[in-house]
Amino acid sequence: MEKNTVCHIRKNDKVKVISGKDKGKISKVLGVVRKKNRLLIENVNIVKRHTRPSTKNKQGGIVEGEAPIHWSNVMLMCSKCLAAVRIKVRKLEDGKKVRVCAKCDEIMDV
Repeated sequence: MEKNTVCHIRKNDKVKVISGKDKGKISKVLGVVRKKNRLLIENVNIVKRHTRPSTKNKQGGIVEGEAPIHWSNVMLMCSKCLAAVRIKVRKLEDGKKVRVCAKCDEIMDV
């Protein structure tokens, strides 16, 4: 199993895919799988699953959906720079930690 590293990307963040078949796409994070260091991103890494008929899906057939990708394959988008950026973690006066854009020093947490 991979060593758990710190992932500063959270649900509802806007990210840009920097590697893989969907390279260049900008989308929203739907979910974070912390134990596996993976993110579920809207309309990225679409896979087809063959399902058999069940009570939920009476018809069965081929269902398309998003699959998780590793968080190292995406970068956070800055709303001020309008670019994919690295981030810093800065402590405020009240002791609260916030994410900050490394390019323009804009606070990412609102």
